[in-house]
Formats: sequence, C-alpha cells, structure tokens
Amino acid sequence: MKIYESGENYLETIYMLCNTKGNIRAVDLCNELGFSKPTVSVALKKFREENYVLVDENGHLSLTPKGLEIAERMYERHNGIAKFLMAIGVSEETAYEDACLMEHHISDESFQKLQEHYAKHFEK
Repeated sequence: MKIYESGENYLETIYMLCNTKGNIRAVDLCNELGFSKPTVSVALKKFREENYVLVDENGHLSLTPKGLEIAERMYERHNGIAKFLMAIGVSEETAYEDACLMEHHISDESFQKLQEHYAKHFEK
C-alpha cells in the first residue's frame, strides 16, 4: 500500500498526539483532524491491515516501526520547512500552514539542501 498525503497526515498526527498526550484513541484523532468517527475508523482499519498502526485491547493507538518511520519523516520535514520559512520572514502561522502542504511533495534532495542552507545561514 502506497501512503498518500492523507495517510502521511494521519500517521504524523498520531505521532504528535502520542508525544504530547501519551495514550490516544481514535476519538482523539477525530478531534484533532476534524474528521468523523466512521472516517477515522475506516482509515485506521487500513493502517492496521498494512501494519502501520496498532490498537491495543483498550483502544489505544500506537505506530509500528513502519508507521513511525513515515511519521517521523513527515514531522521532521514539517518542522524543518516551517523553521526555514520563518527564518526568511514568513509569519509562524503561515510557515506552519505552508510547511504542511510542502512536506508531502518536496524531494529528499531538495529538503536536504534546504536544511543545509538553513544550517549555514541561520544557525548560530
């Protein structure tokens, strides 16, 4: 199963919620993403079948190593792009919104060069 942008967003959101709240359930994902419970349930079923997400006996969600790899990559890209955009004068709100769009489409090469440029010119 190829993970598309919406799937990457689900996995990244699970990652972020687990890091901030600890144990999360499908309802937390619904609230964060603004999706209905049936929509989230269908997505989670697919993610479980493809071994991206685990659901324990209490309904708590966690990422498998396969899901975690994607989530961490998206999280790194999201924050890296937003940080770069803010460094060149984009407002924080716009930077994070734009980064959410860009993180899914930027090549590994371009992202690497963006990080290198940031480190060279903006980190002290």
